[in-house]
Amino acid sequence: MAVRRPAYDDLLLRAGVEPQKLREAHRESDRSGVGILESVSRVHGASPAVVATALAEVLGLRVHEQINLDDVDVELIRPISLAMAREEVFLPICHDGAFVRVGIGDERAMRLLPDLRLLYKKPIRPVVVPTDVLRDVTNKAFDRAARSASSVMEQMRDEGVGEDIDDGNLNLDADLLDDPNQAPIIKFVNTLLTQAVKDRASDIHIEPFERELAVRFRIDGVLYEIVKPPAKLQASIVSRVKIMSGLNIAEKRIPQDGRIRTRIAGREIDLRVSTLPVRHGERVVMRILEKGTVFNLDQIGMGAKMVADFRALIQKPYGIVLVTGPTGSGKTTTLYSALAEINAPDLNILTIEDPIEYELKGIGQTQVNPKIDLTFASALRAHLRQDPDIIMVGEIRDKETADNAVQASLTGHLVFSTLHTNDAPTAFTRLIDMGVEPFLVGSSLVAVQAQRLVRRLCPTCKVAYVPSDAELASARIQRHELGDHTIYKSAGCPACLKTGYKGRTGIYELLIVTDGIREVATQSAAVIKKRAIEEGMLTLRDDGVRKICEGATSIDEVMRVVTTEGLAEV
Repeated sequence: MAVRRPAYDDLLLRAGVEPQKLREAHRESDRSGVGILESVSRVHGASPAVVATALAEVLGLRVHEQINLDDVDVELIRPISLAMAREEVFLPICHDGAFVRVGIGDERAMRLLPDLRLLYKKPIRPVVVPTDVLRDVTNKAFDRAARSASSVMEQMRDEGVGEDIDDGNLNLDADLLDDPNQAPIIKFVNTLLTQAVKDRASDIHIEPFERELAVRFRIDGVLYEIVKPPAKLQASIVSRVKIMSGLNIAEKRIPQDGRIRTRIAGREIDLRVSTLPVRHGERVVMRILEKGTVFNLDQIGMGAKMVADFRALIQKPYGIVLVTGPTGSGKTTTLYSALAEINAPDLNILTIEDPIEYELKGIGQTQVNPKIDLTFASALRAHLRQDPDIIMVGEIRDKETADNAVQASLTGHLVFSTLHTNDAPTAFTRLIDMGVEPFLVGSSLVAVQAQRLVRRLCPTCKVAYVPSDAELASARIQRHELGDHTIYKSAGCPACLKTGYKGRTGIYELLIVTDGIREVATQSAAVIKKRAIEEGMLTLRDDGVRKICEGATSIDEVMRVVTTEGLAEV
């Protein structure tokens, strides 16, 4: 005779769940389709341990309160997907004698046991695991099981994938998924995207050459070669990327731009895709943008005084705030952080961008499109008719945009924009060279900030040392500037992919336009710089030395991004 097990409701009521909450949980369960135990967790906030105990008692199973990640057999989880394991709240753990032990966190997983028995050709022994423990181990186990792009490519070579492809030409009459040669291509591209996100890459480069492809990741601003697939796979790999990004796979003669939106390891990712015809095929670059990125002035590396000064500047009612620096120096991040700081329901904030990299809630963002004559200049004119308080112009590239920005600032609008100059003082001469009236430059500018990005030393492996006199002389740094601070250099470990660096931070030069600066605004950049330093401006070099003293970066890294002339300043 079967043993009568207590009902879930009785167990949950005895565990302290209020009757009203239990009824609400039943309604939630019926509405969403989740199990009653998960519903109780959502509605009542019952701890995973309490829910696991109730589930185990009803099902007559044992509870495993913890799972050691080292006990998880990654070969057991390769045949199943992470999405399925998360959705059904289960994880194959290990071989248990003649059985396969499977952790479950919800009664729904019980219906999968017959399928798992067929998959593993062994009886299944389920155990109950608290859902928080199970989800954490599931994520880590699948992360460990995920193979690198080079491993997948090695397997493809072993299996002879690509040998039947004629000079890399893809059969456009057949669906990519229908071609047995292409299934590994799909797996390779997916693995490539997953590895890029795991390795913190900002860009993926796929570059065709005569005899091979080169796949490189840009990590912390530096390109690293990841894998070299055979040249015959070039068209197939590029076509797969094009299909994912909605591009025309038949058109190989002109550049194309597209976008991929996907979820990787539970994170929503946007990939901006650009293709370019070159000598041996099509070159592809994918920029990785993570949705939900939080922009905060306190987290971009400014010193305390500079953050306070910058916050005061972006609260001004009108004027132009310029951020300068080369491509990839973090200018957009700084401007987005400024907009996030001042964004409020009582302000009308508009942006003109090329392209729109991140969506900012509550802010009107316009994408330029030169094909229909929607340029920075024409969009700025249109924006001025939208009753804006603040306008961000992605970049001042020409005289018309510069003149419109100046006029906007003089008519009561605060304008943020970027400019390509090496330092802050050069912005004045650059605007004059563009054709802006010299007397308007000093009167319209509120501040100019120059910046660079330096790599952060890996906290796991950075090494303290005393720099030699020769090293300091090469960097044009005086030993007294370092004071008694501990100086570090890079080493390299698995946590930082052997690079010695992990993440980036900014070094900044903030030139605030004062009456003294306006007096020399029409003179040379050297004169403006001299006056700004006399008034207390810290140069890029000064901020770089500050980051060295804080142990955030190395002397070599500051020398890499700041010119020797900049380091010569005293």
